[in-house]
Amino acid sequence: MGHIVAAGGRALAIQADVSREDQILKLFKIAERELGPIKALVNNAGVTGGFARVENVSVAQIENVFAVNVTGSMLCAREAVRRMSTKRGGTGGAIVNISSRAAHTGGAGEWVHYAATKGAIDSFTIGLAREVATEGVRVNAVSPGLTDTELHASNGEPGRLQRLMPSIPMKRAGLPDEIAEGVLWLLSPAASYVTGAILVIGGGR
Repeated sequence: MGHIVAAGGRALAIQADVSREDQILKLFKIAERELGPIKALVNNAGVTGGFARVENVSVAQIENVFAVNVTGSMLCAREAVRRMSTKRGGTGGAIVNISSRAAHTGGAGEWVHYAATKGAIDSFTIGLAREVATEGVRVNAVSPGLTDTELHASNGEPGRLQRLMPSIPMKRAGLPDEIAEGVLWLLSPAASYVTGAILVIGGGR
């Protein structure tokens, strides 16, 4: 956040649990009050639910991963559309949902429950995009592949990157900045005719 301010921008950190509607409403209220009209939303909050085969996954794991990844994203998008849609008096905007290549690979043996939430995000992206296409709101998703973040270690397998890199045609993991560039493009005027798209950034996988 500091580098945004240093570059002359405005930034604000607001703590919120996106699995809770009341906190989402508070988040939007504070952001709008402090930063002005909402023009863009990136639904980046997400959890994996941990590594588990389906036969061992618990109800709590399933409910939590869907609450954060799916319900949270839908509610945040709902609040954004209410503010952006020209049908509701807004001036338009853009939404980018963060999906995952797991939606297509399935996450077998690791996190099918997580992959299922990202499949839901893909469907939600396409449906909402078509719903608000004439209301000045563009809705797209970025679908990252294997990415070099702390997610792997935090889920108990720090060597996961090295194990899976041979399966990537480019033979390496992606970098967070490479994913961010795709998000920025979808938010920008350069993508003005793009909506309902799932942008895959996965090194060919």
